[in-house]
Amino acid sequence: MVSRTEEVVDVGAGHAHGTGHAGARHRARLGLAFLLTATFFVVELVAGLVSGSLALLSDAGHMGADVVALGAALVATIIAARPDSTGRRTFGHYRVEIFASGLAVLIMLGMGVYVLVEAIGRIGSEAPVATGTMLLVGVLGLVVNLISLFLLRSGQSESLAVRGAYLEVLADAAGSVGVIGAAILIRISGSPVWDLVVAVAIAVFIVVRAVALGRQVLAVLAQHAPDGVDPAAVDTDLRHLDGVVEVHDLHLWTLTSGMDVATVHLVADVSADHARMLESAQRILRDGHGLAHVTVQVETGGAVACGRPGW
Repeated sequence: MVSRTEEVVDVGAGHAHGTGHAGARHRARLGLAFLLTATFFVVELVAGLVSGSLALLSDAGHMGADVVALGAALVATIIAARPDSTGRRTFGHYRVEIFASGLAVLIMLGMGVYVLVEAIGRIGSEAPVATGTMLLVGVLGLVVNLISLFLLRSGQSESLAVRGAYLEVLADAAGSVGVIGAAILIRISGSPVWDLVVAVAIAVFIVVRAVALGRQVLAVLAQHAPDGVDPAAVDTDLRHLDGVVEVHDLHLWTLTSGMDVATVHLVADVSADHARMLESAQRILRDGHGLAHVTVQVETGGAVACGRPGW
């Protein structure tokens, strides 16, 4: 019979954590952006109906999607920070942020498809468009979007929910530019066809951004390795540690924005210094690969003794 000893350690000072929930640090900015966007959405919707502009209505619809996305991101940051009272959610509510980002993707895709269908239905139509209203509302919308982008800029690189809201607002800013351009072109040419052209361009831009964000959301939900972390490189670095015989059950994933998680089993030589091995593993995973929330299990006596699950 093969003898075995195991040591399971969360590296760091007993347990190494990241810097906390990223989205929560930007909650106040999310709230302010939400209020600005929600207020202007009502203005733009009314103006779009009055002017008869599809470009303006599409931009209003997208701004409505902004309201939902910003609201969902704001609620997600609040829920994610709440402690679990059931004892069954061992990771807490952190994944709520990812679901909020997924909702933003669905809204963006829905709006993009709606505008494309509506534009196709209007081909050949010569309905008059109130370019003065378009121009005024487009400029005001762009100002609101730029303020919101400034508020969300610092958080979009840290939080996936904030990034989803940021991309929503960015797409809407592009829509506002499109509305302004359409109003100017209609005034110059006298043809309302530019309203349809700009509406389609806005819709395509929205769909492209939605697909890009959707890929990020799916990567997190599918528990892919975090962006910028190469599992093969992590495995190789751990295998080169003094006393390590084998590395197995290496798992790397993102729990939520700013929380990258790793678990790994290190099979050690019987004469190896486990304390030094754990310290070295911590340094490699934390400093070398940016993984601060890590569980390391050290085994002696051979990898077969671990009873690996087979997946």
